[in-house]
Amino acid sequence: MKRKFLILFLLSLSFSTYAQMKAIPNLPAISPEDAGFNKDSINALNDTLSKFRQRDYRGLIVIKDNKIVLENYYNTFWRNHIHDIRSAGKSITALLLGVAIKDGLVQNLDQDVYSFFPKEKYPSMHEDYKKVKLIHLLNMVSGLDADSDNPETPGSEGKWVAKDEWVSYLLSIPLSSKPGEKWVYADINAVLIGAIIEEKSGMSLRDYARQKVFDPLEIKEFYWYTNAANQTGAAGNLYISTLDFAKLGLLVANKGKWGDRQLADYNYMNRLLVEHSTAIGDYNPLADGYGMLWYRSKRKFGTKEVNYLWASGNGGNHLVVVPEEKMVIAMTSGAYGNWYPHTRAYFILGKVFQALAENH
Repeated sequence: MKRKFLILFLLSLSFSTYAQMKAIPNLPAISPEDAGFNKDSINALNDTLSKFRQRDYRGLIVIKDNKIVLENYYNTFWRNHIHDIRSAGKSITALLLGVAIKDGLVQNLDQDVYSFFPKEKYPSMHEDYKKVKLIHLLNMVSGLDADSDNPETPGSEGKWVAKDEWVSYLLSIPLSSKPGEKWVYADINAVLIGAIIEEKSGMSLRDYARQKVFDPLEIKEFYWYTNAANQTGAAGNLYISTLDFAKLGLLVANKGKWGDRQLADYNYMNRLLVEHSTAIGDYNPLADGYGMLWYRSKRKFGTKEVNYLWASGNGGNHLVVVPEEKMVIAMTSGAYGNWYPHTRAYFILGKVFQALAENH
């Protein structure tokens, strides 16, 4: 019996290794050392990851120069398992806005929210939306009376997320401050961007994402919560594999281009990479700024400073884009409701950066 179990175990290891090394269109694999990483440092990191006391870590993928450098999974998770990336989905919504601009559904980021929705269809739409621009939503400075950390605000997600149709309610939320002045983390901002894409495209954000981005990237397995009125939860609720999460980061790093196809507006993607507002203050101790529904940070290793942007989701789900290194790092974790997975992701990110800096 023991021998039979051992054989099955070894076979499962072989299958897992094969599953990780299968060829992916546009994404060949390369060893860390061939990609410019210090081999010993990467081996030490892999050893550390395998010994985490918590059993909630899911996956780590590093892509550099359009090649997979690391693809590791943990605690029964493998390549094809989809996973809830929580609020990191907001950053994917920002990417989809770039696609909508390329499609001509949106003209520019200075358009006001009011202009996208017919008053006849949404009679309760507040006049305040004439003052709220797309860039205000993207930078979390809309001034709307909504705060994810304050359930008493009328626009907080607890007031609308369970509704079969929520856009009508969201469009009735008034301002509590002048747009552009105050940074407040609120799901309403990303959901309104999704609603604008839905209103102009005539399809749910889920189906728009599938047709315009997920199919070209060969993202076949995913789940994105969409209510009875065909409105998608654009602030999160996206389940996707770690590898496909990384692919979306690569699309950002490549300024909206996949292979020979420009999927998102080039100028918009350039702005997404560099938009930096310090209005976020000290809300997130791991971030130096915020913009376009992405966090912004910089870290120094020796004499080298690394600037990067990152999507963040509850539980330690991070998608990091390092434009100057043409590098993407995707991390998935199921430690929902805790702070430690974010500091753990920060630690892992530092080790990856260090391994690269040691060979530069």
